[in-house]
This record gives sequence, C-alpha cells and structure tokens, in this order.
Amino acid sequence: QVQLVESGGGLVQSGGSLRLSCAAPDLPYKYYAIGWFRQAPGQEREPIACMSSGDADSYYADSVKGRFSISRDNTKKTVDLQMDNLKPEDTGVYYCGADVGIQFSSQYYCTKFTPGYWGRGTQVTVST
Repeated sequence: QVQLVESGGGLVQSGGSLRLSCAAPDLPYKYYAIGWFRQAPGQEREPIACMSSGDADSYYADSVKGRFSISRDNTKKTVDLQMDNLKPEDTGVYYCGADVGIQFSSQYYCTKFTPGYWGRGTQVTVST
C-alpha cells in the first residue's frame, strides 16, 4: 500500500515559520500531484495548497496565499510546504495527499482534489 510520510510539524510562535515535507517513495517523483490539507480542531479537512504533476501549476487557499509556498525538493525528492508569518488560526493537523498524473488547471480543481494516497499527518501548533 502506498504511504506518504509527512515531517516538519511542531510548535511555533505567531509570526514564525515552519517547513513541512512530504515524501512519497512508492510514487514516481514529479509525476504525482500533491495537495497539502489542514484539519483545524473541530473542523473538516480542507485543501490549502496544491501542485500539479510535472512541476506545473500550484494553487493556494485564500487563507494562506502570500504566506505559504509549495515546492519540490529535487535533492530530497519531497514536496515541501514553506509556511511563513504563521498565525494561531493555522493550528491543525497537516496532511499531504497525492495522486498520479493530476493537473490542476485552476484553484477550483485544487479545492476539489481527492487524493488516492494520504499521509498520517503532522501537528502544527501556533501560539500567540
């Protein structure tokens, strides 16, 4: 069974930064699309950033636009989420989800992304 592995979560003060990584060793690197999802306490899991397969387009939820950035690390073969200027409302469990050959042609399709493969999540806590 394909398993994704997230890392990099932790506790940070408001205004700080964290970098999350998602590894998918069983999937062909660069040929899978990645979505980063966040589940805040008591809320549903929601997509916050997506990157198409093949280093194509990336999209962000309005709540993180300008603060978060998704990218591939070709050395580590991971897809990373750089999170800057973190706010307490960014607190939650962060999951990465992947599927092969997906292209997001607009932010709409990022919001509708239902990955076939998931990681177990990593906790991010932003204190005031």
